[in-house]
Amino acid sequence: MHRRPTPSNQPPARDGAPPHRQALRAIAAFEALKGFAALAASLGFVGLLHHDLHHIVASFIGHIGLKPGDRYPAMVLTDIDQLLSADLRPLLLAATAYVLVRFTEAYGLWNDRRWGEWLGALSGALYIPFELWHFAHHPSVASAAVALTNVAVVGFLGQQLWRRRQG
Repeated sequence: MHRRPTPSNQPPARDGAPPHRQALRAIAAFEALKGFAALAASLGFVGLLHHDLHHIVASFIGHIGLKPGDRYPAMVLTDIDQLLSADLRPLLLAATAYVLVRFTEAYGLWNDRRWGEWLGALSGALYIPFELWHFAHHPSVASAAVALTNVAVVGFLGQQLWRRRQG
């Protein structure tokens, strides 16, 4: 197993791990959490496909006091019907790929692997333009926090890759 020496200017934390290692593990845990959330959502979605989703949504619409025949509830029901008649394999393959990337990235970061840092930096950097666009068009504290956090994570991973290259 490849272990990077602790730089002399970074004292070890209480558990003996250098601060960069703790940060990598925190990022890894967050990536694993995103993978588990995507897996749960995907399994929940697949589970709903085996039920009469149109009836479930129509009942929910009635439960909250709307009429299924009104304009917007009818649009939702039409979209549900179109979704159920569509080929969902591409969507499920994309969800599977997303989950696998998140778990692979988490493993690589947790185990201090260079390829994990590359995967994390590249996959995080892909989102930055979309997050910045979203913030520019829908500014909010949440969208700013998401964009800034992602920029910080990508910057940290880039810095780690730079340090590996220098050392």
